[in-house]
Amino acid sequence: MAEFLMSQQGYDEAVKELEYLQKVKRAEIVQRIAEARSHGDLSENAEYDAARNEQASNERAIEELEYKVKNARIVEESADNSAVHFGSRVTVHDVDFNEDVVYTIMGTTEADPMENIISNESPVGAALIGKKVGDTVTVQAPNGEYQLRILRIE
Repeated sequence: MAEFLMSQQGYDEAVKELEYLQKVKRAEIVQRIAEARSHGDLSENAEYDAARNEQASNERAIEELEYKVKNARIVEESADNSAVHFGSRVTVHDVDFNEDVVYTIMGTTEADPMENIISNESPVGAALIGKKVGDTVTVQAPNGEYQLRILRIE
């Protein structure tokens, strides 16, 4: 059984999102389907098809979130910054691009690559976990290897 690491905040947000999908969005979609049905012939009713597709998508999202919440393991964020851990904010130097980047290491449900919040299971996250300031890690990425030097852990 898979285990999903989450912060307490991430868990609370996932439960809130699940509740919204189940209680609010599901009801809105059912209402749209009923409205579309009232327009007559369903075989050529694009509004009905769109609502049914949205319903299927919403049900998949509910199922996925239920599974993650059920299998969540809440990880307490540690104040120990001697090594990279779940919840760490890590400043690294990308050796190849000669630039500094700041990543926050979280679980898969809280990851947001556009905000540099990465999963502990991502290539970068997995390479950084357990390492210390001054360490250079090799990241095994799909397009090849690259190196990051850890400058700061917060």
